[in-house]
Amino acid sequence: MTASRRPIAMVVHAYYEEDPRVRREAEAVVASGRDVDVFALRRDGFEREGMLDGVRVHRLGVQRHQGAGIGTYLLEYAEFAARALWALTRAHRRRHYALVQVASIPDALVFAALPLRLVGVPVILDLHEAMPEFFRMRFPRASNRLVQAALVAQERLSIAMANAVITVNDALGDRLVAMGVRKAKVTIVRNSPSLARFNAAAHPVRPFMADGTLRLVYAGGLSKIYEVEVAIAALALIKTRRPDLHAQLDLYGRDFGEVPLREQAEALGLADRVVFHGRIPIDDVPGAVAAADLGLAPTRRTDFTDLSLSTKLFEYGAMGKPVVATRLPMVEATFPAGTVVTYDAGSAESMADGILALVDHAANREARVAATDTVVRSLSWERESVRYLALVEGLARDGLSSAAAGRRGQSDTTENA
Repeated sequence: MTASRRPIAMVVHAYYEEDPRVRREAEAVVASGRDVDVFALRRDGFEREGMLDGVRVHRLGVQRHQGAGIGTYLLEYAEFAARALWALTRAHRRRHYALVQVASIPDALVFAALPLRLVGVPVILDLHEAMPEFFRMRFPRASNRLVQAALVAQERLSIAMANAVITVNDALGDRLVAMGVRKAKVTIVRNSPSLARFNAAAHPVRPFMADGTLRLVYAGGLSKIYEVEVAIAALALIKTRRPDLHAQLDLYGRDFGEVPLREQAEALGLADRVVFHGRIPIDDVPGAVAAADLGLAPTRRTDFTDLSLSTKLFEYGAMGKPVVATRLPMVEATFPAGTVVTYDAGSAESMADGILALVDHAANREARVAATDTVVRSLSWERESVRYLALVEGLARDGLSSAAAGRRGQSDTTENA
């Protein structure tokens, strides 16, 4: 970092090592010549502070409680926000940050940057999800009209606190504009993978069903939002319909026990065909995909997922694999006909049909892989990062006195509310 370019800080309620979006952003800023400090959750066994690919990671003493009740989540959010506010404020006295970026959810975590905002440090809020819709999906019993109104209110206040807002796709961007956020304040930075990391040429080439086994892969969370149970049921249908076709499903991801997937596999006689590999590091995901024949991107359809687009589609496509994904609005808007195969949400039969169509028609399969690759490359992180870095550099405050920064920050508060 040069003397004239100050570092930036990022705050994320996640394990930094496992958050591919924040890692891509942080690494892109480091590659541009700025230092980056990330304030994140701390998993057991990890040092409180360390370097990862040029990024300094401050791991605060809070862990995730995946699958817990709402009370536990609220306490976790509150504790992390308090620790992040304290750690960020103390670090700013030494580091003099040019910019703070806060990733949601929760949206209100952006207020951890309030002390810096008050002295003129600009703030970006990176909205990974739509929090009101997420809450309604995750806690349906607690999601009454009063709670939803409170969630929308905190979302509005969080956006007003920030100088700029980033979100991950056009649907979420349109949603923000529809709720009254100025279009100029919103930047779309798609959640697409880096082709440097997901590089098919860096791994051994596997011809389709090279060993006589159809190897299906799923790399992601094993929580309720992803209908992995539909993929297991589809595998059972394939086994029944095509007893001559040996198919195996490799699952890569942490299993919090929210869905009884292991029990389902055993009950369907698939204990030897569904392999639970557990969580693997981000850098190992491309190799796992490269060793498969076909990538699955199942997602339960809700109001929340109607606004989302799984990064898995991009990752599988970048690795040259045909993809079968749930038919969701953002999937169809991003991947036109002739690219990925889509199936009816919740339907194991529809998914099995899609998988077998790719197995049986090699020419169509290869054409879809090529067409998907074109989409993936047009929306790759290497392209998206240009827009992201332009926003960062346009907001970053380098070399301003505290008084001037404070006056400029107050002006921006009025302008961006």
